[in-house]
Formats: sequence, structure tokens, C-alpha cells
Amino acid sequence: MAYKTHSVFLLARILILLLFLIGMAYAITNSFYYLAIGAGILSLLSFLNLHKFLQRRFREIDDFFESVKYRDFSRRFVEELGPHDIRQLHKGFNEVNRVVREINARKEVQYLYLQKILEMVDIGIIAYNLDTGQVLWANDTIKNTLDMPSFKNVSFVARRKPALYADVFDSYHPKAGSVSITVNNETLKVLISDTLFHIEEETYKLIVLQNIDETLDKNESEAWKKLLSVMTHEIMNSIAPISSLADTINNQVELSIKQPETFPLEKEDLQAGIISIKKRSEGLMKFAKTYRSLSKVTQLNLEKIYVNELFENIHHLMLPLLKDKHININFKEQVTGLQVEIDSYLIEQVLINLILNATDACKDLAEPKITITAGKAINGSIHIVVADNGVGIPPEILETIFVPFYTTKKNGSGIGLSLCKQIMLLHKGKINVQSKEGIGTAVSIVF
Repeated sequence: MAYKTHSVFLLARILILLLFLIGMAYAITNSFYYLAIGAGILSLLSFLNLHKFLQRRFREIDDFFESVKYRDFSRRFVEELGPHDIRQLHKGFNEVNRVVREINARKEVQYLYLQKILEMVDIGIIAYNLDTGQVLWANDTIKNTLDMPSFKNVSFVARRKPALYADVFDSYHPKAGSVSITVNNETLKVLISDTLFHIEEETYKLIVLQNIDETLDKNESEAWKKLLSVMTHEIMNSIAPISSLADTINNQVELSIKQPETFPLEKEDLQAGIISIKKRSEGLMKFAKTYRSLSKVTQLNLEKIYVNELFENIHHLMLPLLKDKHININFKEQVTGLQVEIDSYLIEQVLINLILNATDACKDLAEPKITITAGKAINGSIHIVVADNGVGIPPEILETIFVPFYTTKKNGSGIGLSLCKQIMLLHKGKINVQSKEGIGTAVSIVF
């Protein structure tokens, strides 16, 4: 708009000057000397007016370019006074300044955002001028790692700690590699990488430094915490039914001793209970030995076993615990004589985990019920389903229940289902979960 207005005014002045010049030429040609003098004076005045018009506008443009030269985009040009085309020109200048200020503001925000991110990371970062040593930017992590105060030039490090300067700043590490540096008479292993980049005609060096010792110590500490959490969870899961079954047997023996006629000792039940305790104890021993070597289960002792035998062992083991909680448990075989080739101790661990989860899900119901069903699919795969009529699992967390250490329980460790999945993967099987809130959950293990 300013360009069009300015062009109209300029064109009008040029046309007026041309008319006066044409008039003067006509007057001279026809010997109208007085008219020619008048036309000449008017032409001169018109020329001076055009010169003044152009001079003022060029001066306004020069002022604007001067502001651009010195990056002064805060200046505001007056839009309310002066000729219309000048006001329009000022309006255009102000709009350019506003846009540039917005761009600079966005860049400043992005710079501050990036700066905060780099300050928060636990990796040391420094960039400095390769020729002058002047520090362009450095975060607190690299200062803490090198045990140095804030410095504006890397020559400060060269004077204070020449050996450290030689290892970190005076060497080149185009590929990430580990080096040992000495800080406060202590040897640290760090991962270091650097690169060169150019800004206009200046060359800068960017160094990235990470204290591997701290990371390894932190990871080792976290690994120990998680390992202890896994062991505690699984041992408690095994001890709970063993303790409950042992208590039931002990009560039966005491009653039989005190009142042998009223409460005769059922030797078969006693033997079945002792066998269940023995088997689960052996499974617990195997589990403890596996984790004692600080490794997960990686080998299986496969054997063919009838599913009804597996169910019988689990039934003897879990029944006392479930009776105390008044939970009804049923075992069903859709096909008789089913056999599976499994590591029975580990699969028992899986079923115990699933039954305990089901117990927790339906413990507050009036008629809690758990059903364990075994069947065979058309493709020959064998599945065991542990189903309950409990509270169900919310859809938003259904996909995360197998993530290690994820739990919604107040005192849960979040490793039960994760370990079940790993055991099933070792068996080249899988574990599936179907659940509806308020209806219940069914967990299938498929071989």
C-alpha cells in the first residue's frame, strides 16, 4: 500500500514537471517569451518540489536502513503525522520491525529452552573458540566433572591443570571413546567425543563428556535394588502358600493327637500336603540358586507332565490359603489326559503368581471365585486359563501390566507378570490377558 501511494505521488510530480517543460518548449517555439519565462519558472519550482519529495523519502529510507544496520528494531516511526505516503511508508517500516522483533523473541525463547535442557542433562558439554580459547557455552556438568569453577577461556584450565587440559581440550576424539582423567588425585573413566564447527569465519570446538564411573555405579545400584525386589516378591509368593499349608497340616496333627477318635489323622492328605511343600520348596531353592548367580532364568529342565498332576500340586498348595480368604477355586480339564512338556517348577511359579493376582482382584467380593481351565486348540497348542470374577483391569493400563516394575498395587513390586512372561517366552509360548472392569480377568498361558 505504501509503495502504491508513493508511486502515485511521484508519478503526479513527474507529469506536472513534464507539462511545464512541454509548455516552455511550445512558448519558445512560437516566440511567446513571457510565457516561456513563466513556464520555465514553474518548471524550476516543480523540479525543486520533486527533488525535495525524493530527498525526504530517501532520507526516511536511509534512517530505516541505518536502524537495520545497527539491529535497532525497537524504533517506532510516526504513523500519525506527515504526508499520507510518508505515513504509509512508516507503517511498513514499523511492520518490518515488529516481525523481526517477534522472530528474535522466538529465537530467544528457543535458545533459553535449549540452554535449560543442556543444563539439566548429566552429560558435560562445552563449546569454545579454537583460536582464542574463548568459551562460547558450557554447562554445569562439565565444570563439576572437571572440578573447575566457571571460566571464560580454556587457557584457565591449561594454567591450573595442564595434564587435564592435554587429555580433554588439546586432544581430538572424533569418535566416542573412553579415556582416564585425573581429578583431585582420583582417576575417573569418562566417555569423550568432540567435533569442529564454523560460525562465519570462526572455528569452534564442541566437546561432550560423560562420567562413566558415576553412571556405572548408579546403574549397578539400581540393578541391585530391582534384583532384591524380584527375589523378595517371588520368595514371598512361594513362602505364603507353603506356610499356610504347613499351618493346616500342623493343626490337623494337633487335633489328631488331642482327640484321635474325633479327628483321625488322614495319612493320604498328610502325605499329599508334605509332598506339595517339598516340591514347592525345591522350586524355591532352584529359583534362589538361579538369582544367586545374578542372572535371570535362561535354561529349562523340560519334562513331560500330565496337566491334572500339575493342577493337583497347585490345588494342594493353594487350597489352605484360599480357604482362609473364603475364595472358591476350581480346576477343569476340557480334554482328559493332556500332557505338556514344561519346566514344572517354573510353570508352578507362573500359576502361583496368576492365582495370587486373581485372589487380590476378587478378595472383596461376596462370592469370590477363581477357575483354572486347561484345553487344547485345533492347531495343537495347549492353553491354561486362570480366570476370576474380580474388579478387572482398566483399559488404559492393560498394555503396561507386563512392563517390569510397573504396578498399581500399594505394596506391589511390578515384576510378577513380567517374570511370568519371561518364563513363557523361554517355553516358546505366550501369555495373554483379557479383562473387563467389574466383570473379571482371564489370563491365558499358551504352549
